[in-house]
Amino acid sequence: MDPDLDSGLFDIQLSDSEDSSNGTELAEGSPPKKKNESGAPVDRTGQSEEEFQAVRKEYRVKVENGEIWKTIKLPLGSERIPKPEAQALLHAVEELYFFRRYAEGARFVKMALGGNDNDDDVAPGLDNDTRKLLRYYEGKCKEKAGSK
Repeated sequence: MDPDLDSGLFDIQLSDSEDSSNGTELAEGSPPKKKNESGAPVDRTGQSEEEFQAVRKEYRVKVENGEIWKTIKLPLGSERIPKPEAQALLHAVEELYFFRRYAEGARFVKMALGGNDNDDDVAPGLDNDTRKLLRYYEGKCKEKAGSK
């Protein structure tokens, strides 16, 4: 073999997490294994079969069919809007857009932002990114509704 080509690339020594002496090193990308106080692995099935069946019996699938906007209380008010509520606003208009209910989507955004067509002090509790996204969807909805 040519000595100029021997760059040492194949001289890399790989180790396995099981080979480590203290057991604290993990293989890259593997999550740490949970252990209890005695050091034994924790049982991940902490729920009994009876508890699982009870939860399964009561579980109802949440079906989103274009009606998220009905669950949002408007007007938003002047206090800071928590992130989950702001996300719900976005999901509502996105859902209306997805179901091609463009006029309703534009109307919803207008109501959410205080009924103004300009950007002046509308929904002061919303962060700027959410406000911009709502304006973006409002514009897309108006554009699509006009082309129908």
